[in-house]
Amino acid sequence: MKITTKIALATAVLFLCGIVSAFAADKSKIGIINFQKILVTSSSGKIAKEEINKKGKEMETALKAKGEELEELKKTIEREALVMSKEKRDEKEREFRIKVNDFKTLQTQYREDFKAFEAGFIKKINKDVLVIAQTLGKEGGYTLILEQNAAGVVYFADALDMTDKVIDAFNKSSAKQAK
Repeated sequence: MKITTKIALATAVLFLCGIVSAFAADKSKIGIINFQKILVTSSSGKIAKEEINKKGKEMETALKAKGEELEELKKTIEREALVMSKEKRDEKEREFRIKVNDFKTLQTQYREDFKAFEAGFIKKINKDVLVIAQTLGKEGGYTLILEQNAAGVVYFADALDMTDKVIDAFNKSSAKQAK
């Protein structure tokens, strides 16, 4: 019994020493950034949003003009259908269907172009933010920096949020690049 007690006591002492040394070790520093907030509030994000909106409006205007052109053609065909020969009417209807298909193709192309245009801005901003977050992480002694949405972070203490620091550094970096 005495040997068992000594072994149990020695095990308990070693276990407590392990716990104490774990608590005595340096605390890991963790940071959380919100990329969506950076996109919305940073100066580069605002400029990107303006450019994206401008491109979207240009595409929308072009599509609207094509749509109005199709409506006019449709009205013309309907108006003149009674006085046209069957061959002429069939030709005009075929022409209309071709233009409708061209319009749908243009819509799809614009949608793809718009997505690519938007993705290009977001990719560039994301790349720049990543570099800034890495720099801030190294300078601040962070062990880990997570992106809130990508990491699936549900809750974190406000003290871990370093989004505003990243935005400030990003705005300064963007201002230097603009000069």
